[in-house]
Amino acid sequence: MSISPDELNKLRKEIDQIDSELVNLLARRAQVTTKVGQYKSQAGLPIYVPEREAELISKRRAQAEEQKVSPVLVEDLLRRIMRESYQTQHVDYLCTNPAIKKIVVIGGAGALGRVFVDMFTRSGYQVDVLEKDDWPDAEQIFSNAGLVVVAVPIKLTETTIEQLTALPTECILADITSTKEKPLLAMMKAHKGPVVGLHPMFGPDVSSLVKQVVVICHGRQAEDYQWLMEQMRIWGAILQEVEAKEHDDAMVFIQVMRHFCSFVFGSHLASANPDLQRLVSLSSPIYRLELSMVGRLFAQNPALYADIIFDNRDSLVRLTEFSDKFTQALNLVEKGDKGEFIKQFFKVGEWFGDYSKQCLTSSKKLLLKADDDRSITAKK
Repeated sequence: MSISPDELNKLRKEIDQIDSELVNLLARRAQVTTKVGQYKSQAGLPIYVPEREAELISKRRAQAEEQKVSPVLVEDLLRRIMRESYQTQHVDYLCTNPAIKKIVVIGGAGALGRVFVDMFTRSGYQVDVLEKDDWPDAEQIFSNAGLVVVAVPIKLTETTIEQLTALPTECILADITSTKEKPLLAMMKAHKGPVVGLHPMFGPDVSSLVKQVVVICHGRQAEDYQWLMEQMRIWGAILQEVEAKEHDDAMVFIQVMRHFCSFVFGSHLASANPDLQRLVSLSSPIYRLELSMVGRLFAQNPALYADIIFDNRDSLVRLTEFSDKFTQALNLVEKGDKGEFIKQFFKVGEWFGDYSKQCLTSSKKLLLKADDDRSITAKK
């Protein structure tokens, strides 16, 4: 069946009208979710409730199937809409411990420190910030503090903690450094009261803490900082409790090796000096994503990544092991031994197990988003 230009224009206008209605519906939904956020704040309920989200998606997927609409499409739309709705709920939060007279964030003017200053302030706490020029007034700033958070660069963390020998006994001492064993030991030595190590697994560019992981490494008197953990849950954070050594061992693989590999790849690209824009234009979504993750590293503070890579006690051992493994794999290429390569490929696949299949599924969603972004760029 052929369609005339006039009929095509009518269909396009109809699509425009439907799209306009969708925007109006999204505006209405945002108004409702804002009210939900206000209620949660008053009631002390967490912004993110996994069970509620799963139930909502399940129902809408079933509805989509009944109406012959792709349930995958509906789920993708809903997850994007819900991510936005969490931002509309990012208002003020219930204060879980009104008895706390003051919170002090050392380094609160820094990038990540500001995130916590903002969250504590939104939760109704009095928050003071201590920077390097404020140390002459430290005694007065720390007086009546119920929580002191060390939010300084890794290389300054231990020396900063060593100065905290005169905090109020009942005060909670915490840090948000990406290594945990040494800072936790330093805090336990400097302060006789409650101590806890925190590692926010996110950067300062987050718009909220919904679904963001915060690692908890217990130090001393955990019962005294349960309110702090509950406060972070109300913010929407997902708390993972581990021993400090287990944390640091895991960070070698999660942070050190990943950042180091990105650094080396980026360094090699800069040395080889290919046409970067040409590489991007020739890449499929998955390669563009991988290249983006490398490029992202070099848009950030190099001192932060140097501290992460150099200050973990196991960095050199693990990176040397990786170098050996790289050399072994390179030898297979030099010898043209595809059979051994395939054999090892299967062996690694067995180690990943079902997780590799999960990665295949979840990565498809990322690739679709990357493909959408390329279309937008092309139109510009």
